[in-house]
Amino acid sequence: MRRREFLSALGGAAAWPLEARAQQPERIRKIGVVMAYKESDPNGQVQVEAFRQQLRKLGWMEGSNVQIDVRYAADDPAGIRALAVELLGRGPDLMVSNSNFVTSILQSEVRGIPLVFVSVSDPIGSGFVKDLARPGGNVTGFANFQPSMGQMAGEAERHCTESRARWARAAS
Repeated sequence: MRRREFLSALGGAAAWPLEARAQQPERIRKIGVVMAYKESDPNGQVQVEAFRQQLRKLGWMEGSNVQIDVRYAADDPAGIRALAVELLGRGPDLMVSNSNFVTSILQSEVRGIPLVFVSVSDPIGSGFVKDLARPGGNVTGFANFQPSMGQMAGEAERHCTESRARWARAAS
């Protein structure tokens, strides 16, 4: 009988840390955002609000389970670096950039946490990622233009031009 009591107590003691962890409140995730706009620029405000709205749709509520720190840098490389250092000092779980300019500076500053870019053209050519399917490293994001899209647009334009020329010959 003592053996059963011992094993029962041992099992309860082993399960106790799991119960204690389950009762802890959810940790608030921190996101640092560096925008390549002046704070007064309406385009920057619209992009930040759209970001916040999408996070809310996904269940991330500011002040409840996520904290978003937004900084505006315009076109000042030294200012962007200073903002990156400031935000990194706050211990973010994720950094977000919104342009090639900001991403190139943050890429050199941000290590060990994900850096997500948006509105970047040609992330492969810019050296942010190795491949869109498997970016590698800590940098990933959303491109608004790829060189291959430009090639496709050029081909479509060529086909349209050829079609117009045929129609013009047929009409005359």
